[in-house]
Amino acid sequence: MNCDRVILEISNYLDGELDAAVRLEIEQHLLSCGDCTMVVYQTKLTAEIFCDSEPIELPPDVRTRLHEALRRKLRKPGS
Repeated sequence: MNCDRVILEISNYLDGELDAAVRLEIEQHLLSCGDCTMVVYQTKLTAEIFCDSEPIELPPDVRTRLHEALRRKLRKPGS
């Protein structure tokens, strides 16, 4: 298991939707990777905070900039 895989599986991990073997691999990785542990922790907290909140509509320019930034990040090699 590596950091990229943890990030790809973070939603499934937090939602309890992984098979036991993959979940165990992630948990083993988290024991030795402070960066991924922090990302998982922060993602979990963010989901808990916004779980019961009402969705808000982003202004179109903000949504466009956000989508562009995410596309650039996903295309970036080695990230």
